[in-house]
Amino acid sequence: MEDFGFLRVAAVSPEVCVADVEKNTRVICNTIDELKEQSVQLAVFPELCITGYTCADLFFQDELLASAKKSLLKILLHADKIAVLVGLPLKAMNGVLYNCAALLCGKTIRIYPKTFVPNYAEFYEKRWFTSYAGEQGLFEYETGGLVKLDTEANGFTGAILGCEICEDAWVSVSPSAISCLNGANVIANLSAGNELIGKSSYRKNLISINSAKNICAYIYANAGVGESTQDLVFSGHSIICENGSVLKEKNPFDESSSYIICDIDLQKINYERRRTETFGQPNLLKKSELKFEEITVASTDFASLKRKVEGKPFVPSSAAECKQRCEEISRLQAWALVKRISHVNAKTVVVGISGGLDSTLALLVCCQAFDILKKDRKEIHAITMPGFGTTGRTYENAKKLALCCGVTLVEISIKECAKKHLEDLNHPLDLYDTTYENAQARERTQVLFDYANMHSGLVLGTGDLSELALGWCTYNGDQMSNYSVNSSIPKTLVRYLVNFYAEESQEKNRVLSKTLNDIISTPVSPELLPPDKDGNIAQKTENSIGSYLLHDFFIYNTLRNGFSPKKIFFLAKAAISQGSLEKFSDEAIIKTMKTFYNRFFSQQFKRSCMSDGVKVGSVSLSPRGDWRMPSDASAKLWLDAVEELEKEILKS
Repeated sequence: MEDFGFLRVAAVSPEVCVADVEKNTRVICNTIDELKEQSVQLAVFPELCITGYTCADLFFQDELLASAKKSLLKILLHADKIAVLVGLPLKAMNGVLYNCAALLCGKTIRIYPKTFVPNYAEFYEKRWFTSYAGEQGLFEYETGGLVKLDTEANGFTGAILGCEICEDAWVSVSPSAISCLNGANVIANLSAGNELIGKSSYRKNLISINSAKNICAYIYANAGVGESTQDLVFSGHSIICENGSVLKEKNPFDESSSYIICDIDLQKINYERRRTETFGQPNLLKKSELKFEEITVASTDFASLKRKVEGKPFVPSSAAECKQRCEEISRLQAWALVKRISHVNAKTVVVGISGGLDSTLALLVCCQAFDILKKDRKEIHAITMPGFGTTGRTYENAKKLALCCGVTLVEISIKECAKKHLEDLNHPLDLYDTTYENAQARERTQVLFDYANMHSGLVLGTGDLSELALGWCTYNGDQMSNYSVNSSIPKTLVRYLVNFYAEESQEKNRVLSKTLNDIISTPVSPELLPPDKDGNIAQKTENSIGSYLLHDFFIYNTLRNGFSPKKIFFLAKAAISQGSLEKFSDEAIIKTMKTFYNRFFSQQFKRSCMSDGVKVGSVSLSPRGDWRMPSDASAKLWLDAVEELEKEILKS
């Protein structure tokens, strides 16, 4: 039968075991066998799929590199007459390491090193890999270039293949654009893009637009959930596009199949290129130099901004968007925990529950993960540990929460242990200082870890991003866990996530919904100091450090945008005037800002050794991902700026 210019392609997200080359090669070969049965002609696997993308410093190991290179020959023999693209780390002749794609077909091995190697946010690739600048003779195989695909029966299929790797697609002038201007009409992208809030829709738009502006077919194969979730989670989101249209998509975390298959129409692409005569015109740019000139424009008074300032930058303003965001975050958290539970083969998960927001969210995420794993929720051990400051309200809510979730509830009081410990230290029991508080926090952490050891369990951390930024946690206490699901979620967003679960459970479990709503309305407190005379919470966090609304506003604009204190103050005032942020006096903003910078700089040592935890948004404080900062950096520059700002306000 005539092929009519069609080419059958597949984007594959195989189950990867990090650093197990033999197992990964076996999975790749088995998948190729399945694709052959469905007459696939071109199969694209993810970036570094032979070793796993998240090997980190293991990429320096000769054993891993040698094993990965040997696997190419195994896959080549298996591929036979199907063109296969796989990813692996390859050492060049001069010993330099490259992140490569390898095209395998028949007797052909062709290498495509990654051009743009990212080293920002959660990416740290330049630690291991070098950018490719078109050098030849780096490897014993041919490097780069375009490949014309023929068939035995009909000769030329019409497909001219080009290749790029992950970040290459995200830059302004991508290698695929150059390839397409030189004749390529099919682009393969081997990727390992982690999931973040909103990233899947952005990624889909990006790949679609790349295929549209280059008038080509674009096969994007992304790494899946087998990658390490030390700080990131991967979803296997893969896409096949044709001239701007999404033909096939493997949705994030869809484990029903490891691949998607589609027939792309090369005749349609080639016709569209002939019809769109501007397609070839960018070549004219090579014949002329771009000229620059300076112009002067009028100054503008920006006292009243003609743009919206988000007062709650981590929380979408519309209810529909907020719900969608919460659904996405809960899924990211749950799947990251699924991977960690599976990897360490934990029989149980141990969560300390206090009746507060953070531990509540951690428990709800844990329940979702166990449901995905089809494990009995009774293997989740929720431990409530009443201390000197525990109130009846939080104590009862913790018990109700565990009961409604169907988990195993365990009560272990720390009062006597903490009391004995303080007595051993000759510390007065009525001296409510840092030692008094931290003795309880550390006792709780010891209980959790020892209990987890007894039950082959994993201790789930509950601390959130705002607490990490402020160092509002006890070093060697609640700062520690085996895995932390809330570590990149700010306090303002935690509240919305718990509310999301409350709304979702309103019909199915009204008692749970009611309990969650009461937890939401409970003042934020570590409950380490005795209650007031009426038995209510006396120690309220925001009375000590200021509003979390302001702190989260500062966190976002300091870490995500790098703004100065003066600009952040200006934006806060603008957000208040626009109604997107609650009203705060200038004095309150300045006071909270001083607290923020003081604590942010002085508490870095706690973040430098923080537990593994999944990144779900654009801001993270993981020392292994986004935020690298010396523990003894000075805050003087920022605090001086706040002082100057305060003087200006007083003058006005």
